[in-house]
Amino acid sequence: MSDMLREAIMPYSLPDKKIYTYEDYAKLPEGAGYQLVGGEIIVTPAPGRRHQRLVLRLVKLFDDYVECKNLGEVAVAPRDVYLGPHETYQPDILFIAKDRIDISAEDKVNGAPDLIVEILSPSTAYYDLRKKYRVYEKYGVKEYWIVDPEEKSIEIYNLTDGQFHLTVRQVDAGETASSLLPGFTVHLDILFKDI
Repeated sequence: MSDMLREAIMPYSLPDKKIYTYEDYAKLPEGAGYQLVGGEIIVTPAPGRRHQRLVLRLVKLFDDYVECKNLGEVAVAPRDVYLGPHETYQPDILFIAKDRIDISAEDKVNGAPDLIVEILSPSTAYYDLRKKYRVYEKYGVKEYWIVDPEEKSIEIYNLTDGQFHLTVRQVDAGETASSLLPGFTVHLDILFKDI
């Protein structure tokens, strides 16, 4: 356990372990910037202004579309997504289809959401692009969006035969669309305006 993590959770007397489980993670303070990735508790700082603006713009688009079409539920971090005893994440935005809404419990989402959006930041990019990518793929997330504020890009990966395939890569301008939510589009020039 890192010294920074130890200081952050000291009052919660989390045992010093090499590999943590969801039971350990659940003892941490509610609403804090923790995630359980590969049995390691990761502390992430609060997102910056640009990151927050992108989250707000995207969640408004997703939520308005999903609510209008009565397709399911949209949630925003911090919302725990339990994928296994050593994997509990807080994606920036997630969508669960109406026919699977039972995985959305009061305390956490129990299983893979249908769609996940992660907005890259310096403290989370490695996890979003590598570790979490592989776990989302393994547990069956159907569509994974990676939004890069630096590059002003969106990459969309769709799950086919148990593997993610890059189906969309749009940079700076133009329109990108979801395969999972037919008719849902994002205009990059509007999304990244003044970002």
